Amino acid sequence: MYIGIDLGTSGVKVVLTDKAQRVLASETVKLEVSRPHEGWSEQNPEDWLAATLDAIDALAKAYPSEVSQVTGIGLSGQQHGAVLLDEKDVVLRPCLLWNDTRAEAECAVFESRFPESRAVTGNIAMPGFTAPKLIWVAAHEKDVFAKTHRVLLPKAWLRFVMTGEAIEDMSDASGTLWLDVGRRRWSEEALSATGLSLSHMPELREGSEAAGVLKPDLMRRWGMQKAPVFAGGAGDNAAGAVGLGATKPGDAFLSLGTSGVVWVTTDSYRGGAQAAIHTFCHAIPRVWHQMGVTLSAAACLAWWSRVTGMTEASLLAELPDAPDAPDAPSPVLFAPYLSGERTPHNDGAVRGGFALLSQDTTRAQMTQAVLEGVAFSFRDALEGLRKSGSEIAEASVIGGGSRSTLWVAILASVLGIPLHRLANGETGGAFGAARLARLAVTGEDVDAVCLSPERIGTVVPDTSLRRAYEIAYAGYRALYPSLNMVKAVVLESQK
Repeated sequence: MYIGIDLGTSGVKVVLTDKAQRVLASETVKLEVSRPHEGWSEQNPEDWLAATLDAIDALAKAYPSEVSQVTGIGLSGQQHGAVLLDEKDVVLRPCLLWNDTRAEAECAVFESRFPESRAVTGNIAMPGFTAPKLIWVAAHEKDVFAKTHRVLLPKAWLRFVMTGEAIEDMSDASGTLWLDVGRRRWSEEALSATGLSLSHMPELREGSEAAGVLKPDLMRRWGMQKAPVFAGGAGDNAAGAVGLGATKPGDAFLSLGTSGVVWVTTDSYRGGAQAAIHTFCHAIPRVWHQMGVTLSAAACLAWWSRVTGMTEASLLAELPDAPDAPDAPSPVLFAPYLSGERTPHNDGAVRGGFALLSQDTTRAQMTQAVLEGVAFSFRDALEGLRKSGSEIAEASVIGGGSRSTLWVAILASVLGIPLHRLANGETGGAFGAARLARLAVTGEDVDAVCLSPERIGTVVPDTSLRRAYEIAYAGYRALYPSLNMVKAVVLESQK
């Protein structure tokens, strides 16, 4: 038996799996986010521990025999957060989360101090990453920074309190801007640029390696026969990829969730920072991955639903070709920058909008434009990956938006690649973490454990729409410079 723990932003999810990789049970405990100032996003690490204990308590009560036989525990977690500990390992302040944007100015400071950062870390410095957060703390909370003895990412802190071991895996460490991603080791130069040293960092392990054992008091609490081994684990996206079986070079998937991800597994380190492509280590040894990120994907349809006062299903049903592929692009364009954009613009301040509206514009045309605008943002990510050397010939599609046949058809035609729909594509980080736990315990071959879900269908591009969508995409590409200019004018007028 294996347990997978996914420390998310909105909750902690724990799954219990057996040797046949069946999910026997799942428990989720919600978490709250504190936003004391505009752009700030924090959580108390003690809340993560309480939620984790509550979730496993519930599993142990409902499945005492199965939990008693657990031999491995895997961790998945929200990336980029900064948990600061003093010399007695007491938490000094609430954790600055991945979506905390206060360290915008510190990104430029970091890159000026470490000019080789993009080449070494594989990423542009962004305020969500960990390193700029520490520069902010050093400048604005000097007493806290002076007392900082250890810096841990969220799931590494959870491991620390559950095992006593300060260990981080390669995939999560890649999101700090302190890892030499190509060499899979901490970069002393990157740490120095933040006022830190190797002594502040946890030990590094691969995600499928053993990385500590559960403390005796917790083992007894849950009636376990022997102390389970912890796996190195993974950052949330890498854990999700493990759950999907995207562990071999060339494996690719699109995540059409609240935000959007275009993922491809690679056999070597490939830098793509100039196009705001993320290059990280995978949770599997000797494997890396690249991904483009769009900050608002299914969130755009949810926003349009709120604005119109209609359900998402009702909006989609209004489209004349629903649930099949459209016969032409919408005459309206939509820029999905409701929360700024990551790939390829790295612009948190730009905002979205509709274009080419007329007296004849219908709500259905605007709904289709929303779907297509998100698809075009995925096309931006795909093009960025291609420029960095990662070609994607086909991909699986997951996330809540993948339930829409029409949206998947639009995506396939806009991207020009076949998209596979999966029978069980919503495995999540907790299931991937449980797989890593099994690998850490048994030493099995990755390919034997990390199997892909069954495909329930493949949507191919509509070749008759190719030219029309190329023209529409060119129009979409013209929106960002215009919106950026408008943003600059508005900001200037507010001074």
